[in-house]
Amino acid sequence: MKVELKMPRLRPEMKKGVLCAWLKDEGDTFEPGEAIYEIETDKVVNQIEAEHAGRITKLLAEEGDELEPGAVLAEIEE
Repeated sequence: MKVELKMPRLRPEMKKGVLCAWLKDEGDTFEPGEAIYEIETDKVVNQIEAEHAGRITKLLAEEGDELEPGAVLAEIEE
């Protein structure tokens, strides 16, 4: 099943975050708890881990993009 990977809201006051790095590429698989990407908010970099196993089918955001919580970052197949 294809689903959208979205920018999380890490704190209630979070308005935007910068996608610092993709740790996985299109076609890569991942397991629960494995880091997929990094985002920066207020000069703190957070690694975001997968909640479910899956595979990245399409990256929609690029490193350096500033995005609001809820923005679609990638399409994944669970």
